[in-house]
Amino acid sequence: MIYKNIGVVVIGRNEGERLKKCLHSVVGIVPHIVYVDSGSVDDSVVFASGLGVQVVDLDLNQPFTAARARNEGFNKLLVKSPDIEFVQFVDGDCEFIEGWFDRALERFRQDSAGNSLAVVFGLRKERFPEASVYNYQADRDWQVPAGYTETCGGDALMAVQAFKAMGGYNANLIAGEEPDLCLRLRRAEWKIVSLPVDMTWHDSDLHSLYQWYKRAIRTGHAFAEVSWRHRKFPEKYWFRHNVRVFGWGLMLPIVLGLLSLYDIRLLGLSIIYPVQVARIAIKEDWLYAYFCVLVKFPQAIGQAKFFFNRLLGKRSALIEYK
Repeated sequence: MIYKNIGVVVIGRNEGERLKKCLHSVVGIVPHIVYVDSGSVDDSVVFASGLGVQVVDLDLNQPFTAARARNEGFNKLLVKSPDIEFVQFVDGDCEFIEGWFDRALERFRQDSAGNSLAVVFGLRKERFPEASVYNYQADRDWQVPAGYTETCGGDALMAVQAFKAMGGYNANLIAGEEPDLCLRLRRAEWKIVSLPVDMTWHDSDLHSLYQWYKRAIRTGHAFAEVSWRHRKFPEKYWFRHNVRVFGWGLMLPIVLGLLSLYDIRLLGLSIIYPVQVARIAIKEDWLYAYFCVLVKFPQAIGQAKFFFNRLLGKRSALIEYK
């Protein structure tokens, strides 16, 4: 089946074989595809062009963000195919799972009377969760309960009408652009739906503690920046989560360190961390619980990075982990 009412925007840099799998999974079934490249030095551009995919080379003299790449891809897509109804955003390290577009379009059709559904997404599944504990953790992070929800990830099918109404992603965000967009959509009374069906395979390719650490810093930065940008709205998005990250990842270690200067035995209070791991492990497995606590430290660094740069009036640079 050919999905003529859908356009696809793929973003990537030096994805190699991952990009080839991504494009092969959609070429031939979606006629409107744009690949946005952010300075690849491999054969990504040549390969995409060879498949007949329209390529956008980002001007790297401007600050790069995934949000900016998606926006430019969407704009190019509309120039090429102005009559499309839906746009599927996908990262170049993902591969579509057969049947996804049928199920996503069916969900949009079910809501056609209400005309308020903006985003539909399914399950992003890690291709190699057993390759490392970091891939395993990422695989758990992709799991979102089915039904109406608050936000989506980088892979999602969106109604063109809704995306245009919001002015697209906030291109200045170095991370967290999806929650920011979904917040604005929900305030305009659009809906986001998570489907209990497979959507894409993803290859995190995380094999070191340093990669995991940098990824967690980026996440913490996103928590802080998106929450700060929306601080004046009543939902106080991510406020409580930011407080938990700040408390567990920064304030509590500082307090324990200061107390130990008074009496070294007070360091024993740090047992609160393994107790917290055990508390989470009651409902989850031990490995996942351990990382749920450990991740608070680099996330707190990401929060601090955002506020420090804001204090200095500086724009945060992209935080990369691959």
